[in-house]
Amino acid sequence: MESRIFAPGLLDGQVALVTGGGTGLGRATAAELLACGASVVICGRREEVLREAAGQLGERCSIVAGDVREAADAERIVGACLERHGRLDVLVNNAGGQYFVPAEGITLKGWRAVTRLNVGGTLTMARVAHERAMRPAGRGTIVNITLSPHHGMPGMTHSGAARAAVEAATRELAQAWAADGVTVVAVAAGHSDTEALGKYPDVVRESIARAVPLGRLCRPEEHAWLVTLLASPLGRALNGSVVTIDGARDNWFGPWPPRDLTDDDGTVPTEERRARA
Repeated sequence: MESRIFAPGLLDGQVALVTGGGTGLGRATAAELLACGASVVICGRREEVLREAAGQLGERCSIVAGDVREAADAERIVGACLERHGRLDVLVNNAGGQYFVPAEGITLKGWRAVTRLNVGGTLTMARVAHERAMRPAGRGTIVNITLSPHHGMPGMTHSGAARAAVEAATRELAQAWAADGVTVVAVAAGHSDTEALGKYPDVVRESIARAVPLGRLCRPEEHAWLVTLLASPLGRALNGSVVTIDGARDNWFGPWPPRDLTDDDGTVPTEERRARA
């Protein structure tokens, strides 16, 4: 299957590793990277989920089960890429997670669990990929997946804080590893229409799309296109950037348009301008 928007062979010969690649946005990203010619390794903790995904993605997709939070597993995951393909060009740090809870209800254990996965797992994988594969090769791209909106995440404060830490680390590592030929960028993703939404309360799911000025959730393929763009040669010019894909939710939080801004028919009024003389 070819990409719908990128030129054939964009990533021919390259090898990409997608953490959390068995489901949702990770699987969609793996599919697009494959469509652009890359060989892809997907990893996650559940081998049966990975096997099912790889069966759907095709023969250039392989799997390795492991926990990105564990340094030994991170070494083994990157080692598997090198053993199978002799190189690692792109790491997509997609693995992450959180649970819905008011800020005052988050326990210290909860903070640590979310931080260990979203910050610790991301940084561990980035460090191992840099040290074992990318720095020796003098090239590579690391794409860290974070979250939008950036102005507060009611019900997911722990995740918002963790992802902010990853964005800060992205900027720092981009500067530190630039001389090694390694690009580090981040994608701040808004809510996407994936199966992951099913774990949230009904009232939360129903309100999510209304909080997006675009009027809908991001589609998984749109997220995958952005990650693939960053994995392309253009990504080098975006080193250190955090690119937001959230339908403008970062610019607004709440129902759109707001009720007190609309006319009786639901449209947003437009100020009439005086004609120029």
